[in-house]
Amino acid sequence: MSQFDIQDLETQESRITFDFRGYLFKILNNWKLILVCIGLAMLVAYMVNVRKPNVYALTSLISVENDQSPFFTTTTSISFNWGGVSGKMGKTMTTLGTRNHNEKVVDSLQFYMEYLKEGKYRKEDIYHQAPFRVSLDTTGGQLLGLPLGLRFLEGNKVELFATFENSGGTVQNYTTKEKAGVTLPEGEYKETFAINQPIHLPFFNGTIKLVKPVKPGSEFFVQFLNFDGIVNKYKTFVKVAPYEKNASSVIKLSLSGTNKAKIVDYLNTTAAILSREELARKNLYATNTIRFIDSTLNKVNTDLVQVNDQMNEFRKKNQVLTIQDEMLETSSRLKGFEQQKREEEAKILYLDNLENYLRTKDNYVNIAAPTSVGINEGNILSSVSKITGLAIERQNLEYTTREDSELFDELDRRIDSEKNVLLETIDATRNTIQLNLNSISKEMGRLNGKLSNLPEEQQTFLKIQRELDLSQEAYDIYLKKRSEAAIIKAANVSDITVIDEAKDIGGGRIGPNHNLNYMMALMMGTFIPLAFIFVLFLLDNTIHGSDEVETLSRIPIIGLLGKYRYHNNLVVFEKPKSAVAESFRAIRSSLQFILNKEESTGGKTVMVTSSVSGEGKTFCSINLATVYALSGKKTILLGLDLRKPKIFDDFDLTNEYGLVNYFIGERSFEDVKSATHIENLDVVTSGPIPPNPSELLMSPKMATLMAELKQNYDIIVLDTPPLGLVTDALELTKYADTTLFMVRLDYTKKGMLQLVNAKYRNGEMKNVHFVLNFYKHKSNHNYGYGYGYGYGYGYGYGVYGNAYHQNGRVSKWEKVKQFLKRI
Repeated sequence: MSQFDIQDLETQESRITFDFRGYLFKILNNWKLILVCIGLAMLVAYMVNVRKPNVYALTSLISVENDQSPFFTTTTSISFNWGGVSGKMGKTMTTLGTRNHNEKVVDSLQFYMEYLKEGKYRKEDIYHQAPFRVSLDTTGGQLLGLPLGLRFLEGNKVELFATFENSGGTVQNYTTKEKAGVTLPEGEYKETFAINQPIHLPFFNGTIKLVKPVKPGSEFFVQFLNFDGIVNKYKTFVKVAPYEKNASSVIKLSLSGTNKAKIVDYLNTTAAILSREELARKNLYATNTIRFIDSTLNKVNTDLVQVNDQMNEFRKKNQVLTIQDEMLETSSRLKGFEQQKREEEAKILYLDNLENYLRTKDNYVNIAAPTSVGINEGNILSSVSKITGLAIERQNLEYTTREDSELFDELDRRIDSEKNVLLETIDATRNTIQLNLNSISKEMGRLNGKLSNLPEEQQTFLKIQRELDLSQEAYDIYLKKRSEAAIIKAANVSDITVIDEAKDIGGGRIGPNHNLNYMMALMMGTFIPLAFIFVLFLLDNTIHGSDEVETLSRIPIIGLLGKYRYHNNLVVFEKPKSAVAESFRAIRSSLQFILNKEESTGGKTVMVTSSVSGEGKTFCSINLATVYALSGKKTILLGLDLRKPKIFDDFDLTNEYGLVNYFIGERSFEDVKSATHIENLDVVTSGPIPPNPSELLMSPKMATLMAELKQNYDIIVLDTPPLGLVTDALELTKYADTTLFMVRLDYTKKGMLQLVNAKYRNGEMKNVHFVLNFYKHKSNHNYGYGYGYGYGYGYGYGVYGNAYHQNGRVSKWEKVKQFLKRI
């Protein structure tokens, strides 16, 4: 091969891309590994599907209606402006997600207490299915986090048992929600109690009650959970959303969990509590108004009694008076103006009290309805309603939000803004009422002037009569207003109604998704080994086929040696009809053609070497020499691997004397040469391992020996050390007519061929040919199945090479690499 050919090869190597076909065949070659991984992944998916509890999702629908009362009519003298529907949907949805609301739901359902039963894989929740109930003593604490066992015994007895690993624990009082530390009886604990007997222990306080018969010996568990943790769980898991875009007043509640009965109860209870709270909010305004009317009614009733007493006293002292009709009419008109004056004064009094309340108080939830005193000014009604609604919203927010939250600042700004508007409206309304009072006072003065001409007794009688009539009318009016307010309060209905309550009708399971788990297992079981094989393929730098050799080097391949197990290296001699013997005969024929081109006189020299140990170099040397000897050629085999002698065992020779003894002058060549049982074949072993093998091979005796052998033998086979480990083989290339470089498939590194290319390009080696050992005939271009015939010989990965470094010991890392190599 010319230097230009080598350069062209290097250029070609730089353009080599990823071998997709090789990777595909690598996958096919490891189909068992992929099947095992898929099987394991499917097994894991099955265990997940079996062990993981089912998860269900249920929903309910609630409607948020307009604020209204069914008894509002045109004849009703009291009306409550609830504020309309502006923002009600948003407030309701926000309320459902607040901590305050969810605390009430969890507290009412006691979801901080779990009833459990030992299942196949875990303790299972038996909510609504437990044959007993625990009535908690709210004055005591309950142990958090550790299941307490209940074993029902005969004789209406129950055994409380537990295993306390530590001497300390935490209990929680579910009334105050406070936690405290408690001392526990460390180790196994058992104690028997009677059913329905109050139990008071440091870690449990309650009464166990049976709700249905239970078999003696049955075991159940009760576990108490952190109240705050359970509230946060449901606060997070409950999903609130508008049902449809067009249905703006309908809210959809959804909740998922492992127990459908709990889901149903929670969704229905959260709607019931929301409806109850909404009704209480509406009734709060009516309650404040009734309270205000009652206080006013008591005052009017007191006035009525006093005036009635005055009239009775007057009648006792005076005879029945006769008063002209004209004066009676004047007195009646005067009574009407006095009634108007009282009404206007009541309005001013209400406005004064309202203004004082706004300026001195910071909680505005107790304002009475302005219509209770006849104020129907729209701005006042609207402002009072808004302030009251904002105050209630702020009050509810105090249960769920920190004091320094910006939400409070925003609500306070809105309340202050509405309050300022209301105070200005109060001033304007008060001025208007005062003008009416001035006008009424003038008319009353004119009418009093007419009545001043009557006798004093008649004037007094008319005055007392007017006071009596006014007090009675006022009493009747306020009594009517109170009745109307009470009727409105009683007739109030919540604006929150359940359209479709949560119900377990079967189904509803959303997890685990068995099919998805199996599909994911199939994908993971497939792609993980594929990725593993891909990594190994990228990291694999060994030669697997003849095509790779042809790609990496232009040095020709002269022969192929198949894999064939035999107990020694004398395959050609002992199995002459075997396929491997035919392979060596083919190599001999090729070498004959090559060696005939050489112009040197005398015998021909064939050097056999390799990159590292374990590639079949000695095996090839012995059988190549054998095949030449059997053809009638006078052949000699020299064991020039002075560092690790090997060829003597197969010929039943000892290595006591050899070439080393010849080189150092201890023995003559005839003394170290041995005839074998194979005709025409002589062997010279290496002899004892010397301290300076390279110097011996470079000595003048080596050149003299080779010259003599060429005169006496037809074929000289040199078994040399590995070229990639030591330099001894390079010292022997000058004596070789041709060199056979052994390449063991699935063993020899690709980088070693670059070493051979470099030495060949530099002229350090000449007339080189590759012999492929452990060759497998494959129909899939060196990556599939179908082993061919032949024989391969080697020593296990790294054994030979370690003789030069680690005294033949195989490290753990080497063993791991051997395992990965087998994959």
